Amino acid sequence: MQKPAFDPGLTRQFGGQLRRAVNKDGSFNVHRSGVDWRAFHPWLSIVRMSWPGFAALVLGTYITINTVFALIYFSMNSRQVVGSAAPTEAGRFLNDFFFSAQSLTTVGYGNLSPHGLAANIFATLEALTGLMGFAVITGLLVARASKPSASIGYSANALIAPYQGVTAAMFRIANRRTNNLMEIQAQVMLMTVSGTVEKPERKFELLNLERSGVMFFPLPWTIVHPIDEASPLWGKTQEDFDRMQLELIILVKGFDETFGQTVHSRHSYTSDEFVWGATFDSAFNVGAAGDLILELDRLGDYSITDSVPVTRISLDEDPTRTSKTA
Repeated sequence: MQKPAFDPGLTRQFGGQLRRAVNKDGSFNVHRSGVDWRAFHPWLSIVRMSWPGFAALVLGTYITINTVFALIYFSMNSRQVVGSAAPTEAGRFLNDFFFSAQSLTTVGYGNLSPHGLAANIFATLEALTGLMGFAVITGLLVARASKPSASIGYSANALIAPYQGVTAAMFRIANRRTNNLMEIQAQVMLMTVSGTVEKPERKFELLNLERSGVMFFPLPWTIVHPIDEASPLWGKTQEDFDRMQLELIILVKGFDETFGQTVHSRHSYTSDEFVWGATFDSAFNVGAAGDLILELDRLGDYSITDSVPVTRISLDEDPTRTSKTA
């Protein structure tokens, strides 16, 4: 039986013109359709949402629950909630809302209290709702706060640069955060498209790297693929890159010392994000006190080294990068 071609899980055969396999934020360029309600996981969605979104969800849920119970109390006789009576209907509803907030949080200041069977029943249900609700929110906070994640910065461009008498494809990464990452490993995969327009086919190849890992990661790391005779990029030009719809797909993983867990980061470079005939400028220096200073805003800075035409990126250009042309 013939050994199947290497496929990392991004499919080899497809129809149509694809933008890229991996987006700039590391997510896969895949959208799901035809999904039924059973595929929705509210806990997962809430854990993954942004912190402003999470805060808005909690605040909105809190206000909604209080408003619903306040309307229930407001629909009763004012004597059911002692102290809620007011000269105006708006004032009474506001008192019922505050009573609802006190019941939901089980605070109870004493100036408002239930009186009667109906009010006591709903106050009891609201107290139970509050206890369970705050337990869920606490669990979500712990899950979000303890979720390990990496904030790896990538240079805006990949370079085709001189390297030990030949050339190499390279890009630069750095840890944006102050936490310690150790035992960093990188895998770089080349994706190209071949075949006919009617039936295009992807080809995936893992690239050999000058260094596939580093022990520590306090400074920038330039990941280099030497373009020698064994490289699938040997003899290729910028026009070949465009024709092949070339994309470099990167997976970086390391051990997060703070959380004691392995973290991952993904990125990709398409053919129009390569700069030819350039080298990276230094992104760190030595301070007056003898300390190394990492300059993250210079992670993608480069200098032109020869007359090779330079193709500037057209998508998601880093505004902090020094723009240079040949």
